[in-house]
Amino acid sequence: MKTVCKFATLMLMMLAFALHGFAATPLNLVRGVGGPVAANTSWSGYSNLALIPGAGLIPPASSTTAFYYGFTAGSQADITNMVLYTTARGSSTITAVTPVKYGGVSNPSIVLSNTSVCPVQPLSTGSPCFVRFDPLTLTLSALNDYYLVVYFTPSDSNNSSIGATVPQYLRSSLQGWYIGNVDETQLTVGQSIPSGNNGNQPYFLMFVMTN
Repeated sequence: MKTVCKFATLMLMMLAFALHGFAATPLNLVRGVGGPVAANTSWSGYSNLALIPGAGLIPPASSTTAFYYGFTAGSQADITNMVLYTTARGSSTITAVTPVKYGGVSNPSIVLSNTSVCPVQPLSTGSPCFVRFDPLTLTLSALNDYYLVVYFTPSDSNNSSIGATVPQYLRSSLQGWYIGNVDETQLTVGQSIPSGNNGNQPYFLMFVMTN
């Protein structure tokens, strides 16, 4: 009886560890960009917009959402603000505004030259750095579209040398565009998402994952 109990206990422990490991493994919420990337440099004063379409979401739903930004050059990225806009699917009217943070703040300076942030140095198109923003307690819905907007601090020499990952091949439903000399993170509920989306692959945003 003791042998059976010990075996059952062992199996339960193994199952618990397996489930914990599975839960901790980041999973794609939208098919990631992947593949080789090119670079787009000099982002001082630009708002970068990325569309996460509800139609592209992969079930099952997750209670948390994490964005991964890819960098191909630079030593430090200085950000003035980051937000996630929610709209009804296919609509441009904002229904919710959610702050996005890195290191607990929405205006971070991301030190890309730090090997704890970007282990492989120097950054390049062959060895880009993927930076995970703080996970949001947010369940993405197929009934909505989402727009991640990051405004890079203007007149900033660090931002003049950073490079964005630019996918070379169409592999994802993620889309993106950018707008210069305007902080597009200050929009409010009821206003509209800025125009300019031509269905291109996103700049910077590589993955939308569970954590």
